[in-house]
Amino acid sequence: MFSLLLGAIDGTITGEWAFFGAGIGAGIAAIAAGLGIGRIAASANESIARQPEAAGDIRGVTIITAAFVEGVCLFSVVVCLLIGLQLGNFFPKG
Repeated sequence: MFSLLLGAIDGTITGEWAFFGAGIGAGIAAIAAGLGIGRIAASANESIARQPEAAGDIRGVTIITAAFVEGVCLFSVVVCLLIGLQLGNFFPKG
């Protein structure tokens, strides 16, 4: 796996491997963000069940945290796609 990364950096591995790596990276980022937001929601529900009077504060922090996680996921997906498009010679040079 590490040799594929080094080959992509050196320029010896291009084409379909770049698209494959970008797709895997984007998929892992999306799955990780989904799991993270699910854990945030589960913890928030448990906190509200234990202390209902703090529901407003917990809800606000939960929404902000989920937005940050979603932003990181979007950034990582864009980076994966840009790397895949650059290494895959998708755009003609010149």
